[in-house]
Amino acid sequence: MEWKITDGLTDYDQAVAFMEERVAAIAAGEAEECIWLLEHPPLYTAGTSARREDLTDPDRFPVYESKRGGQYTYHGPGQRVVYVMLDVGKRGHDVRRFVQQLEEWVIAALAEFNLRGEIREGRVGVWVQRKDKPLTAAGKPAEDKIAAIGIRLRKWVSFHGISINVEPDLDHFSGIVPCGISDYGVTSLVDLGLPVTMADVDVALRKTFDQIFQPLDA
Repeated sequence: MEWKITDGLTDYDQAVAFMEERVAAIAAGEAEECIWLLEHPPLYTAGTSARREDLTDPDRFPVYESKRGGQYTYHGPGQRVVYVMLDVGKRGHDVRRFVQQLEEWVIAALAEFNLRGEIREGRVGVWVQRKDKPLTAAGKPAEDKIAAIGIRLRKWVSFHGISINVEPDLDHFSGIVPCGISDYGVTSLVDLGLPVTMADVDVALRKTFDQIFQPLDA
C-alpha cells in the first residue's frame, strides 16, 4: 500500500489521469494499492447522477464531468480529498460493503477529534448533528454534511473516493445543491470549532485505516 500526500493544489484533470493509470496498473498486478491525499483548486464535479438544475451557479468555478457515482460536489482549498485506489475484487467483491467501509473510515477518523459522524438512510456521505442550531421544522436536531463519498470501479479496482471538509470556504458550496440534497447544510471541522489542521486529518486517516480495512492478501 502506497500513501501519497501532495502539497499545494492539484489540477483535477492531472489527478484523474494519475488515477486512470494507477488503477490499470493495479488491475494488471503491476502496482500496489494507493491512497492519495491532496487538495484541489476551487471546482465542481458532476457525478453520473448529477442533475443540471442542481448546478445553480455554473459560471462560478470550473465544472468537470466525473464518471464517479453521485451528483454534484465541490472541491477546493481546505478540503482533504482522499482518492482510494484499492482492489475491491481482492477485498470481497462487495461494492456496497466497500462503500460502507469508506463511511466507517471517515467516522473513525472524525472520532479521533471527539466528533461523532453519522450515516443517514437516503443521504450519501457523513453527517454531524448541530445542537447549536435551531431544531428543524419537524422538531429534529439540525444536521450538516461534513464529508462526501463517490467512487467508481474498473476491473474491481476503485478510484475517486472521499472528501472531508477541514477548513474550506463554505460559501463555495452555494453554487451547487451538494449531492442533490437541499434541506441540509454543509460544515467543516474548523466551522465546528475544532482547531484541526490538514496534517492532523492525515494522521487520523492513516491511524484508522487498518481498523476498517483488512490488509490485502498477497
